[in-house]
Amino acid sequence: MQPRLTDPAALARNRHRARQPALFLFDAARDDLQDRLQLVKRAFTAPAIVTGQPQIWDNALKDARIVPDAETLDLDTEAHDLILHSHGLHWASDPVGQLIQCRRALRPDGLFLASLFGGQTLHELRAALAQAESQVTGGLSPRIAPMAEIRDMGALLQRAGFALPVADAFRLTVSYATPLHLMRELRAMGEANALEARLRRPTRRAVLLRAAEIYAESFGQPDGRIPATFEFIVLTGWAPDASQPQPLRPGSAKARLADALNARETPLKD
Repeated sequence: MQPRLTDPAALARNRHRARQPALFLFDAARDDLQDRLQLVKRAFTAPAIVTGQPQIWDNALKDARIVPDAETLDLDTEAHDLILHSHGLHWASDPVGQLIQCRRALRPDGLFLASLFGGQTLHELRAALAQAESQVTGGLSPRIAPMAEIRDMGALLQRAGFALPVADAFRLTVSYATPLHLMRELRAMGEANALEARLRRPTRRAVLLRAAEIYAESFGQPDGRIPATFEFIVLTGWAPDASQPQPLRPGSAKARLADALNARETPLKD
């Protein structure tokens, strides 16, 4: 049985406390997905949005069905021509399972778009907390979800059966007065520690204070503030359909690339 990454009760509790304006990162992710949809020259008639922050999507996509990002998604087979998975995959214990469920719920040639935090998110805070905890307590405990790297996400789309898979990313850097202000805002946006293996007691004050010192020393800006990096990975895939472009068989080309580029080839040594 696959070990559970996330404690669903803790995640639900954290999200219940989330309030604007701390949800500005999810607003940015939603706006980015909507911009991408504008580039798709197609009218979608049966959209669904898988999300743990339904308030972000209020009236944002006409006639969209809002679906909680539970382990088993409330989606019927081939019921939708568009599915958006909005910032929940980084908490999923089985992200491939989530992708497979979405692909099965799409009609042939239906579009899937997902936005999630990537592996470079909060790299400054990860480093500071790890160093501080090891110095103060002599050990380490899980504190920030192990988010995926972009190089892995395209392969996950393929494993889930999507056609024409694409994974790309962008970053936002936000500055805070102190690392403690950043930690408070993470709680306010519902992104506090919800890992199954987390410590079940409050973090020692000495660890937090030492982490704040290390953060400021290692990453502090000239104005005294500290930066926090948030990486957004965006996944695009299509439910397979015979009408889609198909790759040619290896060796079926009728012209040489070197001729097209007017380049001279250099044979490799055996």
